[in-house]
Amino acid sequence: MQYLGINYEMKHAPKLDPTFIPFGVWRAAYLKDAKQPIAIAVERDNGQISVHKTFIHGTPDMAEADYRYVERYVKFLLWSIGGFKVYICGCSELAQKLQAAYKIGGEREFDFTFVDQLYEKTLEIIDLPLEECPAANETAVPMGGHMDGCRIGFDAGGSDRKVSAVIDGECVYSEEVIWFPKLNEDPDYHYGHILEAFKTAASKMPRVDAIGVSSAGDYIDNEPRVASLFIKVPRENWDKVKTIYTRAAEAIGDVPLVVANDGDVSALAGAMGLGKGKMMGLAMGTSEAVGYVDKDQNVLGWINELAFAPVDLQEGAMQDEWSTDFGVGCKYFSQDAVIKLAPVAGIEIEESLPLAEKLKVVQALMAEDDPRAIAVFETIGAYLAYTVVLYSQFYDLEYLMLLGRVMSGKGGDTILKVCNDILAEEYPALAAKCTVSLPDEKTRRVGQSVAAATLPEIRK
Repeated sequence: MQYLGINYEMKHAPKLDPTFIPFGVWRAAYLKDAKQPIAIAVERDNGQISVHKTFIHGTPDMAEADYRYVERYVKFLLWSIGGFKVYICGCSELAQKLQAAYKIGGEREFDFTFVDQLYEKTLEIIDLPLEECPAANETAVPMGGHMDGCRIGFDAGGSDRKVSAVIDGECVYSEEVIWFPKLNEDPDYHYGHILEAFKTAASKMPRVDAIGVSSAGDYIDNEPRVASLFIKVPRENWDKVKTIYTRAAEAIGDVPLVVANDGDVSALAGAMGLGKGKMMGLAMGTSEAVGYVDKDQNVLGWINELAFAPVDLQEGAMQDEWSTDFGVGCKYFSQDAVIKLAPVAGIEIEESLPLAEKLKVVQALMAEDDPRAIAVFETIGAYLAYTVVLYSQFYDLEYLMLLGRVMSGKGGDTILKVCNDILAEEYPALAAKCTVSLPDEKTRRVGQSVAAATLPEIRK
């Protein structure tokens, strides 16, 4: 197989998407003959800098491949690590092309705007000589694991919300409630649901010592900066959104509050269940949610928004409606992936059905071993295998735990089997290092909301 003059090998093309070009596989092939050194450094809050040293071909005939490689590389770093300054060190031509892309009116306008919303700083693409590349400055931060006292754990998902009352590490009450945060413009709707959940959990304990929240989106100092939960809320009303969790917590009492990305909390839940680190949690639900904890079960301070990170380079890749980019993770590891593949497999779904119900149609067929549904989940399994190759290039992975409604039932079992079979055959070293699995019973018992409850440290 060839793309932009680079030959790459993929033995198990996804059954329903044979033109899929896995970024991680292509990237490894691209680097085999790349000799010109460059470096990409990404700076985020508190002076933290991640540095990636790599190579390009640097020849006129490979100019298109060079730009594609570096542009996708930068995109992946911005959505995995996060940051508001990107230093391109060693190639002014590529730096200038990226400057043209990352601006209002440019190809990457969404990404440019996102950075401004998240960090409240303008994204800069900075051209530097290779020898002036900034030095790396990385700090891991402890996350959760606090079991003492009476705690509220809240998990805010796109379709349902869960809350748990936890006393000395034991869940004494838990409930799950359907809500529609992505359809509501009024932040008071969200606040009302959050406060109701807090009060319900508080009523099941003698007191409340701390509150932990797992919530989709990106959070700085417990403030939502960018979050799909509040996608319908006009930006002029975001003052209410930024304080939504702190106000709800204050209504319960003067207690410690920690709000964390739901992906990171899912990784924490997995790590707590297994008692091990180097864990990525990947939840396939309304979108793709990812989190990661290192060997010490600490978080890296990365945003891990891999829903918007590239996984597929093919020109006909599905477009994400929100970011407007093509071939990004949310269209491969979510209910959208199932829905986009269903008609390709010959499954007709009533267009008027809600997205979650469309997923259930395919899952019901899968429960009956319908070959069309099997093809859908086998395709996602192939997507996943080749994307594990990509994620392992950026994360030190020993465990990948798969979560979310797409992974339920026979479909999830099929995704897992296909993924592991491909890795074992094509990437045996990676398969031996990284265990891809569904949560075991212990991990399931920990649960997202219970893990969230362990986030704050109680004041002594």
